[in-house]
Amino acid sequence: SAFIRSRTAASSRPSPPAPVADALTPVASVRHIMRGIVDPAATVVFDAVSTTITAAGTEEKAPHTPEEWDAVANSAAALAEAGNLLVIGNRAVDHQDWVRWSHDLSAAATVALKAAEARDAAGVFASGEAIYNACDGCHRKYERTE
Repeated sequence: SAFIRSRTAASSRPSPPAPVADALTPVASVRHIMRGIVDPAATVVFDAVSTTITAAGTEEKAPHTPEEWDAVANSAAALAEAGNLLVIGNRAVDHQDWVRWSHDLSAAATVALKAAEARDAAGVFASGEAIYNACDGCHRKYERTE
């Protein structure tokens, strides 16, 4: 009857997925994230747009092809996700400045991502200051020297 059908239908449903936090097992160290994701991605974003003025004139540099814009967008997305990675598991040194600067990195990189997707060179350029400030603030307090 209706009760049996209802019970059978409910028992044939798959189990709900495990909470995301349980599925996250950090593998890389902060150093790996910095060297493997943040440094190369930031370099692409920072180097994507520039103006050079010399005696010979002014040279404007910006992405032109879809592939060049995609490279900037991909790097900005990697930076945004790196900010998230820096607070997963035991990576956060504290839950104040470390988390704030990681969030600031993600937010600034998201601005760069949206600008790259919009093919907005001035927007990519402008995002650089906030990305730099997030990195610099964190490094001033936490950077380890070897």
